[in-house]
Amino acid sequence: MKAEYDLSKMKSRKNPYASKLKKPVTMRLSEDVIAYFKSMAEKKDVPYQSLINLYLRDCVAHHREIDISWQDKP
Repeated sequence: MKAEYDLSKMKSRKNPYASKLKKPVTMRLSEDVIAYFKSMAEKKDVPYQSLINLYLRDCVAHHREIDISWQDKP
C-alpha cells in the first residue's frame, strides 16, 4: 500500500444508501412498554431500540392498522 493517496481527483457522489439510513426521533413511551421491549431484547440479544424498529417495520410491511376508536360512555 502507498503511504499516501491523492484523493484530490476523486469525484464525489451521493450516498446511494442515504434514503435507507435511520432518522433519530424523540418519543415518549410508557415505562411498561420500554420494560417489555427491553426484556424481549435481552432474551434475543439485540438492542431494545432495534427491536422496536423491527416491530414497527413489520407493522408497515403487513399494513397493520390499529382501531383506536373508543365507544362513548353511556
